[in-house]
Amino acid sequence: MPVWLREYSWRQTRSAVYLSLPLRGVRVTPANIFCTDQYLKVSIPPFLFEAILYAPIDETNSTAKIGNGVIFFTLYKKEEAMWDSLTIENDNKEKLQYLRENAVLKAHEKAKEETEAKKVTKQEHKKYALEATMKLEEAERKRIEDLKEKERQKVTKELELWKKQQEDAEKQKRVQKRGELHQEVEQLKERKKENMNKTRICNEGTSETRPKPTKGHGSYSMFSENLKEEQLPAPRSAATIKINFTSRVFPTALRESRVAEEEEWLRKQAEARRTISADLSELGDLKEEEKNPDWLKDKGNKMFATGNYLAAVNAYNLAVRLNNKLPLLYLNRAACHLKLRNLHKAIEDSSKALELLTPPVPDNENARVKAYVRRGTAFCQLELYTEGLQDYEAALKIDPKNRTIEKDAEKIRHLIQGTPPDS
Repeated sequence: MPVWLREYSWRQTRSAVYLSLPLRGVRVTPANIFCTDQYLKVSIPPFLFEAILYAPIDETNSTAKIGNGVIFFTLYKKEEAMWDSLTIENDNKEKLQYLRENAVLKAHEKAKEETEAKKVTKQEHKKYALEATMKLEEAERKRIEDLKEKERQKVTKELELWKKQQEDAEKQKRVQKRGELHQEVEQLKERKKENMNKTRICNEGTSETRPKPTKGHGSYSMFSENLKEEQLPAPRSAATIKINFTSRVFPTALRESRVAEEEEWLRKQAEARRTISADLSELGDLKEEEKNPDWLKDKGNKMFATGNYLAAVNAYNLAVRLNNKLPLLYLNRAACHLKLRNLHKAIEDSSKALELLTPPVPDNENARVKAYVRRGTAFCQLELYTEGLQDYEAALKIDPKNRTIEKDAEKIRHLIQGTPPDS
């Protein structure tokens, strides 16, 4: 036999009914609640509560909040009016049974309609996805065909250019061969002419009327001449040319450089080297990987996952000493301080992380949300609820769909107002 729940409280306005149903010592889930336009049922074995409502309600917009052993219903009326009572006061069991069965039947029909609507919507989505896929494939096929056509035209042009170059080379070879043949013919003519001259000179030498040779070498002047050697100029004197270059740290030329950006980069590098080389007496015994801030951050994350928060804080502290410009180091250390109840240090580290997470861009949205939530949690644990609520609202502006942050912010508002969360 079920145990009927008779204790409840309700109040109303012209547009809504607010029903509070206490259920202590049991676990309530949304599956235990059944509601239609005129029928409300809460079944948590062995407890049972049902009500045939006085007038129809808008079950779609109506809500039910579960918490602190109470179910708080907000039922919106379809017609604005004041009800005489919450339920229909009728002792006719047959009519109540009819209303109950009619409500269940309506719920089944509505569920069936929603299922059919979901099927239709799913089919439409599949059809749209298929059409979109076909369009994408058609566009990809067309793009590939265009690329093939461009490559085909390019190869055709290159082939035509190569053929033209081959034809020009053949023409040039033919012209060169003609020139060589013409030169050979001219050389043969000159040799023939020289042979004829030699024959004529020999014939003249054997004749009786040969003239007497003159003194000296005058008889050889018609065949050979003493040419004076040309006077060559003296070689140039050797010398050395000195070229002075502007001193540069970067390999680019000065005219191509950005002086302001280069100086800023050099300043940051020098600062990083000074930071790494600081306290060499303490860091001398560390391994090379232990001097890497990223390695130390991963080590701290592993320590945090195993619950060794003090070791994680030590790893983050050393990483911050090596590089104090990484916001994730401060963000993770703030999480450790929250676990260790070092609330003021958690606030400081979260604030430092927010300073470094600038400018606000989509890539660091998740980190900024964590920083606001951790600082807000520390404020709330210090009972500074106003400051904590401001941080939670800032996190909601970045991630408005985060229901967990929204619920925590709602609890903080109720704490500030001094009202119970589900009232």
